[in-house]
Amino acid sequence: MEEKKIKEIVKEKYGEIAKESSDCGCGCCCGSQTLEINMIGDSYDKIRGYVPDADLGLGCGVPTEYAGIRDGDTVLDLGSGAGNDVFIACSITGESGEVIGVDMTEAMIKKANENKEKLGYKNVEFRLGEIENLPIESETVDVVLSNCVLNLVPDKERAFSEIFRVLKPGAHLCISDVVIQGEMPEGLQKSAEMYTGCIAGALQQEQYINLIKERGFKNAEIVQTKEILLSRALLLKHISPEEAKAGLNYNFGIYSITVKGKK
Repeated sequence: MEEKKIKEIVKEKYGEIAKESSDCGCGCCCGSQTLEINMIGDSYDKIRGYVPDADLGLGCGVPTEYAGIRDGDTVLDLGSGAGNDVFIACSITGESGEVIGVDMTEAMIKKANENKEKLGYKNVEFRLGEIENLPIESETVDVVLSNCVLNLVPDKERAFSEIFRVLKPGAHLCISDVVIQGEMPEGLQKSAEMYTGCIAGALQQEQYINLIKERGFKNAEIVQTKEILLSRALLLKHISPEEAKAGLNYNFGIYSITVKGKK
């Protein structure tokens, strides 16, 4: 699937999720229903700064729990959606810090700003932009966060280069994302639904870590791993008759990982 087409599909699907969440007034249920995949992010319920209206159920981890955010930090959240991780980061940085969310979907930026206005935060900003060309000045960020978004980016090398550019020397990233191990069935690889559901765009785990290291990051390590199990019905929806006839015992796995790396 070509890059332009991928971005159009992602913008359309996540725009729908943002609109549905506004129409029904719900949190995670809307995102999960629209994608037909219930992502496996851990519960945010007991985390300080959690805003249910900003949680659309699209994450696959809780990167703020491992990010080492400090009072006064400048934090950047990539693919910030309705602001879930942004608002949690803001509760940690305090009023002396700054938290910026970047998202390429206008409907998500609108939803995030609505949530920001309700909360009255003065040190939070949401910017429309793409991760491969971040609207952020070089060496101005202490911590980069992202939650199940980098797998949606077609040019991941460019994305990690941009992350490296905006981080201050000695600063770090903490990203939750989806990776695979083994060979994914062709039907899943080609499915647009699996792409927007964060599966088809996922890299091999080893390739993902190596890519971070190749962009210049040091001490890249996985700090949390969780397996994602797809239902039999969902698999059968996206694999070929030949694959179904051969059986569903494929030698591959899908995992949520949280990764840290230092500039």
